[in-house]
Amino acid sequence: MSPVKRQLPHPAELLELMTFKKPELDARKRRLDAALTIADLRTIAKRRTPKAAFDYTDGAAEGELSLARARQAFQDIEFHPDILRPAAEVDMSTEILGGPSALPFGIAPTGFTRLMQTEGETAGAGAAGAAGIPFTLSTLGTTSIEDVKAANPHGRNWFQLYVMREREISYGLVKRAAAAGFDTLQFTVDTPVAGARLRDKRNGFSIPPQLTVGTIINAIPRPWWWIDFLTTPKLEFASLSTTGGTVGELLNAAMDPTISYDDLDVIRGLWPGKIVVKGVQNVEDSKRLIDRGVDGIILSNHGGRQLDRAPIPFHLLPEVVREVGKDATVMIDTGIMNGADIVAAVALGAKFTLIGRAYLYGLMAGGRQGVDRTIDILRTEIERTMKLLGVSNLAELEPRHVTQLERLVPRASNGGVLSAASH
Repeated sequence: MSPVKRQLPHPAELLELMTFKKPELDARKRRLDAALTIADLRTIAKRRTPKAAFDYTDGAAEGELSLARARQAFQDIEFHPDILRPAAEVDMSTEILGGPSALPFGIAPTGFTRLMQTEGETAGAGAAGAAGIPFTLSTLGTTSIEDVKAANPHGRNWFQLYVMREREISYGLVKRAAAAGFDTLQFTVDTPVAGARLRDKRNGFSIPPQLTVGTIINAIPRPWWWIDFLTTPKLEFASLSTTGGTVGELLNAAMDPTISYDDLDVIRGLWPGKIVVKGVQNVEDSKRLIDRGVDGIILSNHGGRQLDRAPIPFHLLPEVVREVGKDATVMIDTGIMNGADIVAAVALGAKFTLIGRAYLYGLMAGGRQGVDRTIDILRTEIERTMKLLGVSNLAELEPRHVTQLERLVPRASNGGVLSAASH
């Protein structure tokens, strides 16, 4: 074998082979551009946010099994692509609850959002409006209904409602949201009392934040968060008359465990737009709700933040769609961390999906620009997945494109065998 012939490199050839990347001087843009996945945004968020605030966002109830299982369910799928089916252009838009959305997901309601990053719901609503997707304001949001409308004046705003012990507070919020032009109400049913969010208890997380030796030490490498917190308007909660105590204590003081179908009927009578019920966790309740005339349901276990070991929404989806999908809009949240998760949900019959933590990781990583980055990452992942499956629009996605792989299989119970769908 003859030896490799070597020569001194010619300067002109070197210039052709090597190019130098222009440095990005904007530190925020630099770190967000480096984030290629939602997990990358989570890593940045954890680095930049005090532990108590980050853990409030990142954590779930008790052993956090519901959240872990929901995320695992999306990983435990197998896609079945069609070959030689050109999908050079992909249409990711959809019609949902009487209006358009440029993408098959919207931003879910999140409480205490400005504690995570000072721009809070304003950043979420603005980013959603720019992307052409719906934004949902929580009853426990830290930006008023009217200010969210101002941040997203021409986009779609939805409102999430808790029925409070003082019913007039809830009724007043419903009327204000209607007056501000919000088009959809999410009536939430999975929070009669607060779940046991153990990270918050261990961190001593409270509203307003309580200073301890631990929080001060944790704050030292994150001065920007405290500067923002201390130099921006005081946190205000439209639905709470007092904000002293842990999140669980505030929820238990405000929520009413006697909430019933009668309350749903009252709210239905007050609300002029579309109404969906959030927190549905079995087929039977799905049927009852459709019979009561709601416009849609959201399969959700509240991001694992309420009942631990709750049903996995993604596992419930196919059976619920078979039973009520022709009569109402079926949506899903909990555990979505990738655009492929959204594609899989749509393929199995979900009309729409909602993202919570994925949005908040972006917010904590970089404010409004971070939320824009979240949406851009998911958009790119959805588009790429659809092209690789050989589908050009959402309507072409079908159950045959996805197989749900079994990890947790119910055992025999009382002499009988539970169906996998009942898990």
